[in-house]
Amino acid sequence: MEKGWTGLPYHSVSEHFKRIFNEKVYKIPVSVVDDCPNRMGLKGMKTCSFCDVWGSAANSDSFQMSLEAQIEKYHDNIAKKYNAKKFLVYFQAYTNTFTKIPALRHNFETALKYPYVAGFVLGTRPDCLSESVLQLWQEYCEKSSVFVELGVQSFNNSHLEFMQRGHSAEDSLKAIEKIASRTTVDLGIHLIFGSPNETDAEVIQTAKICNDLPITNVKLHNMHVLKNTELEKWYNEGKYSPIELEDYTRKVQLFLSYLHPRIAIHRLTAYASRWDELIAPKWTADKMGPHQKIIDFLRAEKIYQGCKLTAQNESERALFHQMSLRVERTNSI
Repeated sequence: MEKGWTGLPYHSVSEHFKRIFNEKVYKIPVSVVDDCPNRMGLKGMKTCSFCDVWGSAANSDSFQMSLEAQIEKYHDNIAKKYNAKKFLVYFQAYTNTFTKIPALRHNFETALKYPYVAGFVLGTRPDCLSESVLQLWQEYCEKSSVFVELGVQSFNNSHLEFMQRGHSAEDSLKAIEKIASRTTVDLGIHLIFGSPNETDAEVIQTAKICNDLPITNVKLHNMHVLKNTELEKWYNEGKYSPIELEDYTRKVQLFLSYLHPRIAIHRLTAYASRWDELIAPKWTADKMGPHQKIIDFLRAEKIYQGCKLTAQNESERALFHQMSLRVERTNSI
């Protein structure tokens, strides 16, 4: 099993946070909203085909707890387990800007009142970005660290339609530009690989699109089937087959090979924490095994983030060389 983050064949988000805070930072996942535009059926939208009743919440029992109780409970658990000192409160489940500004402000103030909280992370969608939300983010950027994770999922409209996202790739690109032009938040995006008929060329193009965007990080997910989702229905009807680990590993390899090393990676795979709700593929229930297999594959093949790109200047040449050394040093051990 991988020990720490040193020597990874990609730029990890742990490194990204350490450069900002000068020490390792841990996330406290909290849930403060229980809905999103899709679930409400606004503008004719449907619930995302892959999304279960918990809306990506890490801890389903969080919905029964106050925000303060969640922060204190998960802080104590993480601090004890990892001897952690600094934290980011992660507003994770559902769409965290799909609420009123006073409620958002209250949540932010509550998170920042704890001395060990250095800032917060917000999960949201491209179609929930009002001017008042952006203004609020910028207000807090001036007194704290604000990170935003945007659920893009794909830059291919046919895949977005399969996911029933209710927004287009063009909507995502406009949202990213809007956030970058109006705020100084640290912006990242979520991507899902494993939609039907997804080609290698599309995966590579996704990396190239990311390279031209004002984002600092990407979180990767594999499409998987959970109970009580549209995907479960399609899976049972034989209309959808989830991606196997070998094929997913190849897609991650392609994506990373063409992704600029300036962009940090949160994680390489999704993890289904509620095993009893996972239908397929079963490998998604293994928290670290698939992650490590992908890393081992990259190292064995001497593949590293950005290895298929050509440096455009001296700074990039130095950065690409540093990435290549990670693989060389690891393989020589």
